[in-house]
Amino acid sequence: MKPALIIVDMQVGLFGEEPEPFERPQVISRINGLASRARAAGAPVVFVQHERPDTTVAHGSVGWGLLPELQIAPGDLFVRKTTPDAFLRTDLTDLLTEHEVDSLVICGFATEFCVDTTVRRAAALGYPVMLASDAHTTRDKAHATAARIREHHNATLPEIASFGPRIQAVPSADVSFGMRR
Repeated sequence: MKPALIIVDMQVGLFGEEPEPFERPQVISRINGLASRARAAGAPVVFVQHERPDTTVAHGSVGWGLLPELQIAPGDLFVRKTTPDAFLRTDLTDLLTEHEVDSLVICGFATEFCVDTTVRRAAALGYPVMLASDAHTTRDKAHATAARIREHHNATLPEIASFGPRIQAVPSADVSFGMRR
């Protein structure tokens, strides 16, 4: 397998609201660990950034920027998106093809929106997906805590078999990118 790490919407403007996303510091640390291991293995690291004009995530604004705690390295890739789907009307598929990627590790924000949609779309496009089960997050909602939302998605996304490719929910410490030359 030739994996890539897809980091979804870890942006200043999305994390600035209250309540703070569930396990914020731990999730950021886990994402940094995933990115470090991906780079060491030669796997592309792709930061996806949501944007919407006249909001806290307007392109180029402070809020559109990535969280300062994230470790970004030369050679990392960046994708701009305007919907919860990181593939829709973006160059993500072209980037993955260019780098000969055939599987994805996905993490980021928000579990029930952009992470969920991107995982489903990736599988629909034929990519086996590892959802880093402890490296995606959201906020508490009126109907469920963020912990329950994450737990729900970690349990249900791997149950989707109709796309063909497998979706797995794997703790970030257990994700291996394999050594590639």
